[in-house]
Amino acid sequence: MSFLFGSRSSKTFKPKKNIPEGSHQYELLKHAEATLGSGNLRMAVMLPEGEDLNEWVAVNTVDFFNQINMLYGTITDFCTEESCPVMSAGPKYEYHWADGTNIKKPIKCSAPKYIDYLMTWVQDQLDDESLFPSKIGVPFKRNFMSVAKTILKRLFRVYAHIYHQHFDSVMQLQEEAHLNTSFKHFIFFVQEFNLIDRKELVPLQELIEKLTTKDR
Repeated sequence: MSFLFGSRSSKTFKPKKNIPEGSHQYELLKHAEATLGSGNLRMAVMLPEGEDLNEWVAVNTVDFFNQINMLYGTITDFCTEESCPVMSAGPKYEYHWADGTNIKKPIKCSAPKYIDYLMTWVQDQLDDESLFPSKIGVPFKRNFMSVAKTILKRLFRVYAHIYHQHFDSVMQLQEEAHLNTSFKHFIFFVQEFNLIDRKELVPLQELIEKLTTKDR
């Protein structure tokens, strides 16, 4: 699969977050990939027997970050300050950025700026060993699940923006099957563990129904 990166994309495109080989999380990721290969996405998202839910959510969150990172990387040439002066998902939904530390009060910004803030913020969370421990036996913090929910809620917004504002470009690049499979996997995962409030999913509600009804 070839991804086309323009000269601008190096800024928003983040390095892939690797799960250390040989670790238990790496084994979990391989399990997830093998199940995905069978084509049954409902099965692929289920918690493997005997596994820790936090660890399963952590591994998949890293994987979704990498997937969305790649998908957005393909369309950065079309997502510019001029084409997307606000971060939106269609005319009804606009997102303002705040991370609670550096930017406490939500700010209105262009989509590429918002997504750059968002992906940098997610990467910082994933790189924080106290939040996403990569070593076996290191316990997850009590607030891990709420952090993971915030990450996934925000990653959803990147999908929503791509679908609403850039689907023509995705089709031009012949990436729509890849985008649909990635998004469907993401939705099945967050539905399985109830990780994103329904109201947050409204911008893509029709698409979600279309993609998920076939697999009931």
